[in-house]
Amino acid sequence: MKLWGGRFQRGPSEVFERFSSSLGFDRRLLEADIRGTQAWARVLESAGVLQTAEREAIEAALEAVRAEAAQPGFFESAADEDVHTLVIRKLAERTGALAEKIHTGRSRNEQVSLDVRLWLREQIDQVRARIAELASALLELARKWPETIIPGYTHLRRAQPVLWSHYLLAYFEMLARDWERFSQARARVNLLPLGAGALAGSGFAFDRQAVARELGFEGITANSMDAAADRDFVLDFLYAASVTMLHLSRLAEDWILYSSEEFGWLELADEVSSGSSLMPQKKNPDSLELIRGKCGRVFGCLAYLFLTMKALPMTYNRDMQEDKPPLFAAADELLASLEMASVVARSLRLKPELAAAAVEQSWVVATDLAEGLARAGVPFHRAHQLVGKLVLESLKRGRRPADWRPEELAQFAPEFTPELARLLDPRQGMRTREIPGGTGPQAVAEALEEAFKRLEAMRASLAQP
Repeated sequence: MKLWGGRFQRGPSEVFERFSSSLGFDRRLLEADIRGTQAWARVLESAGVLQTAEREAIEAALEAVRAEAAQPGFFESAADEDVHTLVIRKLAERTGALAEKIHTGRSRNEQVSLDVRLWLREQIDQVRARIAELASALLELARKWPETIIPGYTHLRRAQPVLWSHYLLAYFEMLARDWERFSQARARVNLLPLGAGALAGSGFAFDRQAVARELGFEGITANSMDAAADRDFVLDFLYAASVTMLHLSRLAEDWILYSSEEFGWLELADEVSSGSSLMPQKKNPDSLELIRGKCGRVFGCLAYLFLTMKALPMTYNRDMQEDKPPLFAAADELLASLEMASVVARSLRLKPELAAAAVEQSWVVATDLAEGLARAGVPFHRAHQLVGKLVLESLKRGRRPADWRPEELAQFAPEFTPELARLLDPRQGMRTREIPGGTGPQAVAEALEEAFKRLEAMRASLAQP
C-alpha cells in the first residue's frame, strides 16, 4: 500500500523501496501514530469529513491495531514504507474504503513531527525520573559518610582536602542542571504540529488548541513552515543527552580511578564488576567503563543530526527521516547508562581509613597553611614561598605534615607560629572554608539538606502531567 502514486507511471524499484524504507526503525512510533490518527479522526468529524459512526469505526479499528501490535511477530512480515503506511494498511484491512478518508488534510510531514513529539515527551519523562534516581543515590552516599575527608584533585594530583559529601554534591549539581535542560527541552517538544499540513497549513479548519489539550500539549506551533522544517526539538534532546552522558562519563572515570589499587579508597560491588578469562586476580570496573564508552556514541548521535540538518533548504526534506536512528540510539544509551550508574552508586563502598591516609600522606594542607600565614599578616607571595620550601624539605626528608612538631616549624621559619601549626591537621583548615558552596562541614551539611529538598521538588514535578 502507498499513500501516494497517482502522478507516477511506474512504481518504485525494489532497490529504492529497500533503501528508503524506515519501518525498520520508526516502528517504535506505532503507539504515537495510533494516538495521533485517533485524534485526527475526531478532527475530521468536526470538519464534516467523517460521520460520527465512521469516526467510531476508525477509532475501534485503531484500537484493534494497537492490540494486534502487542502480539509477537506483528512487524515480521510487514513491508510497508513507514509506520504511518503500516497503520493505514492495517486500518484498511478492518474498515475497507473508509480508511482512505483518514489522511484527508493531513501530511506525513506534520504526522511524523507529531509522532516524534509524543514519543519524545515520554522518553524525557523517563530520563528525568532516572536522573532523579541517580541524584538520590549520590545524596544517600553523601549522607552515609558526611564528614569523611578525601583528597580533592586538580590535574589528577592531590590538591586540597574536601569532604566526600562535598564531592558528591558537585555531581548532584551537574545532574540538577541536566534535569533543567531536559525540562526545557520538554517544553519545546510539547507543542502540537498538527495543522501545519505539508508546509502551508491545513485546508480544513479545526480548533488546534483543543486538539493540543486532548493530546496533552501545552500549545501549538506558530508557523506551518517552521513546524514542517523543525528538528530543533530533537537536537535539544540530543544535546541534553550528550551533556548528561559527559557527566556520567566523568563520574565513571573518577570511580574507576578511585577504586583502583593505585588509589584504593573506593570499592565497587561484585555485582557491577567482572573478571578476566586469563588473570584470576582481576576485578574490573566494566560497568563504569561501558558508561564511559557509550558516551562517545551519544556524542556521535548529536553530530550526526547536526550534519544532516545543516544545509537543508526549507521546509521538509527526506534527509530528515534520518533523525530517528540517532534519536532512538541516544535515548536507549542514556536511559541504560543512568540506570547502570544508579546501581553502581547504590552498591558503592567508601573506605574512610584509606581516604584519610591518602590525605595525611600528602601535602594537601599546603594551601591552608599558606592562607593561614596570609591571615596572620604575611604577604601571600611570601607565604606561598615559605610553604613551598617546607613542602620541598619534607619531600627530601620523607616527612608528612603530621611529622612536623610546632617547634620544628618555628625553627624552619619564625612565621610558623604554634597556632598556625594546627593547620597541618586537614580538619582545621577545612573549618576555614565555611563559605556557601565551600567544603566547610557546616556549609556542606546545609547544602546537603538543601539538595534533598531540591530532589523532592524534582520528584514532585514528575508526578505532574
